[in-house]
Formats: sequence, structure tokens, C-alpha cells
Amino acid sequence: MAAIRHTDPAAAIQVEPVSRILARAAVTALRAPSIWNTQPWHWRIEHDTAELRADRRRQLSPVDPEGRLLTVSCGVALHHARVALSADGVGVAVDRLPRADDPDLLATLRCTGPQEWSPDAQRLRRALMVRRTDRRPFADTRIPERTLDRLRAAASGAGAHLQLIGPQDRTTMTVAAGHAAAAERADPAYRAQLAAWTGVRIDVGDGVPLDTMAALGARPVPIRDFTGADVGPSIYSGAEPVDRGATYGLIVTDMDEPAGWLVAGEALSAVLLTATTERLATSAMSDLVEVRTARLLLRRMLGNVGYPAVGVRIGVPEPGAAPRRAPRRAAVEVVEVVGEPVEPPGAAGD
Repeated sequence: MAAIRHTDPAAAIQVEPVSRILARAAVTALRAPSIWNTQPWHWRIEHDTAELRADRRRQLSPVDPEGRLLTVSCGVALHHARVALSADGVGVAVDRLPRADDPDLLATLRCTGPQEWSPDAQRLRRALMVRRTDRRPFADTRIPERTLDRLRAAASGAGAHLQLIGPQDRTTMTVAAGHAAAAERADPAYRAQLAAWTGVRIDVGDGVPLDTMAALGARPVPIRDFTGADVGPSIYSGAEPVDRGATYGLIVTDMDEPAGWLVAGEALSAVLLTATTERLATSAMSDLVEVRTARLLLRRMLGNVGYPAVGVRIGVPEPGAAPRRAPRRAAVEVVEVVGEPVEPPGAAGD
């Protein structure tokens, strides 16, 4: 068999229809959000099976030494691909972490044949195509409880839990975010990596462009300052707070190991897409769990039940133009398809 990368115009191979279906889903999954928009995954497709692998070259070691957020990011991509396949009426069997001797093989998807089209899958795919990270302050509009219930159900359906943070625990989340920010700003390796992954990276199709950021302001729970400034505005400084309408949550898993991190990513994707179907805006908050002491503080807030895997911020967007979508890597860099070589005309008679 000959392996080529998807969309390679010079390749002369014959690709099976089922492989094309899987490749299309993998390309759709490029829209998945990831830590610092690193897009740390690679797809390899052969016959009726797609392999999702971690791309360790894109791991952010200063903030993610264990690869937990890399794995969460790959879980988001996995769920995005599953949504695309389901919306196309394609059934798949998913095997997570199938080989103990190959930890970078995070999942395999095998097509099982046609399945009935699901209206829910259609809605999620439409959301997938328009969703984007929104770091702007949200409107002072309360999210209806029935909508929050749907978000919780989306996380549960993916195998994890969405713990929404009430006013009584918001201070703990604020302290955790502030502690993590201070610890990371004090690390030269963090500051160097932050500079490398922000700004103008249009040519490489990843990272966090400056125009996808937002003015920080004094927020109830601070978000990451991608500019690398030493001190950001604080609600304790007396400044008028912004983003008071935001709802904060944690994706919580039953295990703190790669299997749990992968499921956390799938649950995060389900929550983000479901929120988008409800015309809500969202942004993930990975900084809450990047520093161990902050992570432990959040776990104590949860009564030491479950493990916080990633934070999420949800709210009603203010009127106006949506924020710019962050760039994405080219499919040729991320998706590899295996097919039969095709001989050029006349080769057989040479």
C-alpha cells in the first residue's frame, strides 16, 4: 500500500469511498478548538478505519508537561469528527486508547455502515461550522436554566460532567485563575512559549492571533492575558467589572489519566457545540488546570469528587460582529490517507 497525505495533487492513488468519507470528517475536525490553537493531532486513514494520533511536536511543555491538555484537545477533534460522520448518516465504532504499547494512538474510528440521520447531529454540525472562541465580555443576560440543563446533558452524554460554578464558589475559581497566572508569568519558559504562539502566524495556520483576543478589563474570573503583561486588571482594584453575565463551568472526569482527558475533550466539544446551537458564545479556560496547585484548589472546591479537566466560560454575546476565527492548519499537514497506487497510462506495457 502507498501512503499519501490528503489533497496531495501529485499523488496517483486510488482511495476507497469509505476512506474519502473518513477523510472528509477528519478535515471537518480541523475546526476543533485546542490549547493555544496548537491543533496537536494527526489522522491516518486506511480502508474503513481512521486513527487519531497525538502530535507531540506540538505539545506545550511549560504549561502541559504531562500532555493532559494536548489529549483534551485531541478529544475535541475526535468528537468533531464523530459529529461530522453522524450528520452524514455514517455509523462508527470508536476504540479509545486501543494499544497500551502505543500511547500516542488515542483512538480509532471504524465505519460500521449507514445509520439513520439524526436532527441533533445536523444541528451540531451546523454549530461546528460557525462556532468560534469568544473572549469578549458577555452581555448581562442570564442563561435560562433549561439551557444549562441541556449543556449538562451534553457533557454527560459524552462521558464526563459539566459542573457549573455558583456564586458561592466563584471566589475559589478566581483565586485559582489568579494563582495560575502568577505562577506562569514567573516562568521564563512560559513567557517564551507564549510569545512564540501568539501574534502573526498566518503562514503556519495556528497559534493565537492578536485580533482574536479581547480587552481584559476587571472580570469576576480573569482570563489568560495572551499579551504577557505582568499585571492585569483586577476586580479587587476598585475598577468597574466587566463580563458579569458570564457563566463559568468545569469539565469534570471520573479519572485523572489519559482516558479521562480524552473523554473530557469530547465532553468539552459537546458543550461548546450545544451552546452554539443555543446562540450562546463560549471560550475554554485551560489556564485553570495548568498549574497543579490551582487544579487541587478546584478539586477541593468540588469536594474532592472527580477531577477538573478544563474550564469553560459561557454567555450571551453582545451585539456586533463576531470575533475573528483563529487560523487552521492545512489538511495536507494533518490528514494522511492510504490508498492503492495507480499506474500511469501505458505503464503496464513498458
